[in-house]
Amino acid sequence: MQSFFDITNIFFEALGYPMSYLEFVGVITGGVAVWLSAKGNVWSWPMGIINVTLIFFLVFQVQLYPDMFLQIFFFVTNIIGWWRWTHPQAGEEDRKKELRVSWMPVKSLIVFSGLTVLSTFAFGTFAKNLHELFPKVFSLPSAYPYWDSFVAVISIVATYLMIQKKVECWVAWILADVIATYLYFTKGILFLSVEYFAFCLIAAFGFWKWREDSKLIAA
Repeated sequence: MQSFFDITNIFFEALGYPMSYLEFVGVITGGVAVWLSAKGNVWSWPMGIINVTLIFFLVFQVQLYPDMFLQIFFFVTNIIGWWRWTHPQAGEEDRKKELRVSWMPVKSLIVFSGLTVLSTFAFGTFAKNLHELFPKVFSLPSAYPYWDSFVAVISIVATYLMIQKKVECWVAWILADVIATYLYFTKGILFLSVEYFAFCLIAAFGFWKWREDSKLIAA
């Protein structure tokens, strides 16, 4: 009997595309988590924990190794984010007694941008050589190591900013989602690619929603 976590275990076919159980459930939970995030709903975090666990097994099987490591990071940060939003420090709370939306200082924005570029190069170089460093674990070369690494790094930045409820997190998510859409499409994970295209639209909505929320708080 094939495992639920095996991408060759097909749930159904749609327009000739074989949909695995793993990809289907991973996409659905991911969509719900991102939509809740855009709405500023704290339940996005536990839903995200389920999603990243499923996607970890999915991307490992298509050799997107930086993306695989990213899911481990997401698992931890979903727990941290859940705590941070529900336990704001004095003066940080909104009307619901949760962490309020705010903007980044310009200096911090410059620092984060520089770190993103440097980290992408370092992580991409590491990913490019994974199959030579650990051949028993990674039998095939990493696919698109630098682009995949950029998605991983900018997603880490976006996640940190989201934990702090910074409006700029949605700009970072748009960059990550656009590139991820292309990567998943080229690797033949079509349903996930379509979802990430939808994530681009949700991220744009999230940016608008959080920006408006910040205006209300400022007023």
